[in-house]
Amino acid sequence: MVGSKSKARINSETDMNKTSYAIVFILSLLVINCEAQPEPTVFPDEALNDTFLNEKGEGNSLETILKAHEGKTILIDVWASWCRDCIVGLPSLKALQKDHDEVVYVFLSMDKTEKSWKSAIDKYDIKGEHYFMSKGWNSAFSEAIDLDWVPRYMVIDAKGKIVVFNAIEVTDPRINQLLK
Repeated sequence: MVGSKSKARINSETDMNKTSYAIVFILSLLVINCEAQPEPTVFPDEALNDTFLNEKGEGNSLETILKAHEGKTILIDVWASWCRDCIVGLPSLKALQKDHDEVVYVFLSMDKTEKSWKSAIDKYDIKGEHYFMSKGWNSAFSEAIDLDWVPRYMVIDAKGKIVVFNAIEVTDPRINQLLK
């Protein structure tokens, strides 16, 4: 009887070892095959064609917004008044604006209502160009840039190339470095 228990334990351990090796092998393949994708340098057409409302209620495509500032560096801030990280980051953003007043600051709001969006602009005294994303997370822009977090900062250089595609803090070193 003792011999059969030992055989069963050895077979069980062997099966566990085979399973462990298989799991390690599969995970290794996944890690090896998962290369970081380069960040886009241009907006897809879906994002460029999406419509944003300005403070007067007029619709503007992202393409129109960007073309109005050709030849200038643009910082895009996707934010919302309900977003704690967005509000906490405002002092750092205002310091950045003070140090880099030549940059165009475009704010795209994910607020649920125009009223809360406009109230927050006044309440926090946010300077720059303001636009409302009426479809929020479900907008073509959000889907095209794979928006999964706010705040989201993007920098477009004077040549119109996206040089920072995905920063979640305005203090991201890439932002300050590229604005110099």
